[in-house]
Amino acid sequence: MILVTGVSGALGGLVFDRLGASGLDVLAGTRAATGTARRTDFDDPATLAEGFAGVRVLVFVSAGYAEDDVVLARHGAVIDAAAEAGVRHVIYTSLAGSGDQLSLALAHRWTEARLAEAPFDVTVLRNGLYAEIPAGLATSAAESAATTGVFTAPMGHGRIAVVAREDLADVTARVAAETEADLAAGRPSRHAGRTYELAGTTAIGGDDIAGALTEALGRPVTYQPLSLAGMRQALAAGDLEPYQVGHTLSLFANIAAGLLDSPGDDLAALLPTPPRPALELIAHALKASR
Repeated sequence: MILVTGVSGALGGLVFDRLGASGLDVLAGTRAATGTARRTDFDDPATLAEGFAGVRVLVFVSAGYAEDDVVLARHGAVIDAAAEAGVRHVIYTSLAGSGDQLSLALAHRWTEARLAEAPFDVTVLRNGLYAEIPAGLATSAAESAATTGVFTAPMGHGRIAVVAREDLADVTARVAAETEADLAAGRPSRHAGRTYELAGTTAIGGDDIAGALTEALGRPVTYQPLSLAGMRQALAAGDLEPYQVGHTLSLFANIAAGLLDSPGDDLAALLPTPPRPALELIAHALKASR
């Protein structure tokens, strides 16, 4: 039996839907049990023992939306509970290796190290950053760009290799399904002990986003880099949590430094079709927003 955590989130929900559509015996894990979903509240470790009971393959969707100490406590609780429940194989959604300098990376690398010491087999899916990031930048800037003809962001002249969340869900579901089939047949998973690099195959820069805005708006839009200080001021005026401000600035600093443009090695090989084009996803998001 497979259990997918975080099914109320975008990635977890997509993975669960794909596994369910394939006819596999799959359970949903959520913070609060609803219908047939099991309660697997990472902030309440007492729920995890019952939530993981009878589970053979655990798809452990990371819970990174908090301060690092909170994330480490959550992830440590999941690993301990999985070991206690006798889970045979854990598939963890981590962060691409190209993101090692991101502030987000700390919790992921700590979790990978803890998983390596656990008594069950592990597959690490080092997911690239979502194509929804540049798509979100484009849609949020559309109104201003329509008036000024300018798109600004603190990306410098760097680029970011992004991947469609749908593609990551396809890979995760495939790895989980094949792992379950292998274990049911009495053999170790072909994915045991593997770390897959799943950064996107296309790198997007500020000029690319400006080009997408030009096409969507029907008027020329140019890209102008924004300083990190300017971005910090803009974020301070919003309603983000302090850790979200830090992670956002870290992301843009890494883009501008040219550290996030490297593609992953394994994405295309694990997908049944070529990766979804990032620029098409941005164009679709702009069309939907208008």
